[in-house]
Amino acid sequence: MALSRRLPGHHLDPDSKDVIKLATAVVGTLAALALALLIASAKTTYENANAELRTSMARLVLLDRVMARYGSDTNAARARLRTLVETRLSQAWGSDASATNAGGEEASIEPVQAELRALSPDTNAQRLLQSRALQVSGDIAEAHWLLTETVGDGLPWAFLAVLVFWLGLLFVTFGLLAPTNATVIGLLFACALSVTAAVFLIVDMAHPYIGIIHVSDAPLRTALGQLGQK
Repeated sequence: MALSRRLPGHHLDPDSKDVIKLATAVVGTLAALALALLIASAKTTYENANAELRTSMARLVLLDRVMARYGSDTNAARARLRTLVETRLSQAWGSDASATNAGGEEASIEPVQAELRALSPDTNAQRLLQSRALQVSGDIAEAHWLLTETVGDGLPWAFLAVLVFWLGLLFVTFGLLAPTNATVIGLLFACALSVTAAVFLIVDMAHPYIGIIHVSDAPLRTALGQLGQK
């Protein structure tokens, strides 16, 4: 708006305004498409993380039940399983998502799998239970690492930077053509705040374990209460 008052009159004559409006329409269309793609991508990331958590916790409880039926030889593996859930609960909602997903030995199902492979079943029933436990633990590991590949990097920041540039350019053109009064300024401010909120939601949902909008830890707490029961 301040710039429009300093420009020579012919820079904002009707013909110039028509060209500015056409350029604004092109950039606005590109920005709208980019926003839609980023929102869809962030929503998919969030929903995948939520589904992985719920599915993995259900499988962990199932794995604990299978090991309980095997017998006392699986007590060490069941203890490791409980440690895994406690570690993930303490890490995932208090630190960077990439660090959480990478995890360490305590946050991985692999030590439990090693315990299961080391078992020496005496009966056919125990052999079936060992095979079933290894299958379930393999499903848990696969789901975890698939999610790690998609969540760790977050959004493409170059894409986000270009989007912010486009949005800034749009509001520059709005200011060039807008009259200077309180109603227009208030409306443009509300519009800018709305767009900013959309960008914030995109960034926040792309990191589903941290931020304001994050995956609930209720499945972890529920699973923790079920583990160790006979």
